[in-house]
Amino acid sequence: MTPTELAPAFFIAAVVILLTCRLVVLVMGRFGQPPVVAEMIAGVVLGPSLFGLVAPGASDAVFPAELIPVLYVAGQIGLVALMFHAGYEFRAHAGRGLAGTAVTVSAAGVLVPLLLGVGLTLASHGHVPIFVDGVSVWVTAAFVGVALAVTAFPMLARIITERGLSGTRFGSLSLASGATDDAVAWLLLAGVLSVASEKPGPIVKALGGSLLFVAVLLLVGRRLLAWIVTRPGLSDESRLLFTVAVLFCGAWFTDTIQLYAVFGAFSVGLAMPRHEASERVVRTVQGPTQVIFVPMFFTYSGLNTRFDVFSDPAVMAFGAGCVVLASVGKFGGCWVAAKLCGEPGPVAVRVGALMNARGLMQLIALNIGLSAGIVGDELFAALVLVALVTTVMTVPVLNWLDRRDARSRAAGEPSDTAAAVPAGS
Repeated sequence: MTPTELAPAFFIAAVVILLTCRLVVLVMGRFGQPPVVAEMIAGVVLGPSLFGLVAPGASDAVFPAELIPVLYVAGQIGLVALMFHAGYEFRAHAGRGLAGTAVTVSAAGVLVPLLLGVGLTLASHGHVPIFVDGVSVWVTAAFVGVALAVTAFPMLARIITERGLSGTRFGSLSLASGATDDAVAWLLLAGVLSVASEKPGPIVKALGGSLLFVAVLLLVGRRLLAWIVTRPGLSDESRLLFTVAVLFCGAWFTDTIQLYAVFGAFSVGLAMPRHEASERVVRTVQGPTQVIFVPMFFTYSGLNTRFDVFSDPAVMAFGAGCVVLASVGKFGGCWVAAKLCGEPGPVAVRVGALMNARGLMQLIALNIGLSAGIVGDELFAALVLVALVTTVMTVPVLNWLDRRDARSRAAGEPSDTAAAVPAGS
């Protein structure tokens, strides 16, 4: 398709995505699910598993193959803006004493599901057709382990923001743990790709690039953002322009080193100084992008998801096993780690519930594995099931915990209110 053909195709596809997302948001809202989950489900509805199956001709017309990369790039704009806002909000609520607990929770959230995933995959060898010819069993096992260790950091951030949890102890702790968790998981993924390709390039690039990015952001980025925000006589439009330029540079660099754009955007948000002008810039960046571009990103993954491989009972059983072990490992590991660090029960269990969501971060990892040739259709579908189930269950679990605490208070039982206390208190 030529650019003049792609433009109208993009506009009609955008209309279909936005209206479908809004419809699914309204339906899923009746079941207590937030918009972020509804948008993920809308992507599956619009993909080959439903829309492409029922009306393949219409699906090809609305979503031609040449258009998918354009939708991905448009969605990236929304995701980068979302994570920029999440980083800015996190800095406002992060207090002393959070870092040590976050590192411990993150370590448990990575290590436990990683080991469980490796064990399940090795036990499945010779019994489930999830292995790609020519790929080491250990590489496949390591990839599954890393996929189960991922946390849906963008979704976690949006759920926390939509529910007004940014200032709570468990909300801030979950954001810090999720950021650390995914940074480690992406480095591990780079290591798996290095082993699979028998080249050290990906892991060296990710580690070296990460250190360089942090150094430049601390030494130059913070000063530049402070100058942009506080410079006398600079118009709001100029402040917005320069801030977005810095934001996109951060996203570009972390994407280039294969650590993914969300971490660059989140880090730039962390480096943004607290100022009245900063508030205006962040609100301006967040508004239209969250309404228009974020749904495109959350829909994108559904356009690449197929569930017909579950006709094989062995694949279905493997997928179900992954869901159980992923939930036990992530939820249980983070919950126990938070408790051992001295967090109250209501805080610890909510951190476990939030960290258990995997969403699109896992789907992104799966697409990387698919393009690298170490993941086949069967393993892809099984792990997509994990992403969907663990993400959809997050909000109902949180709602159940809230109702349980409300019943305890109504009965006059002592209740721990620490879950609603800001992180710095």
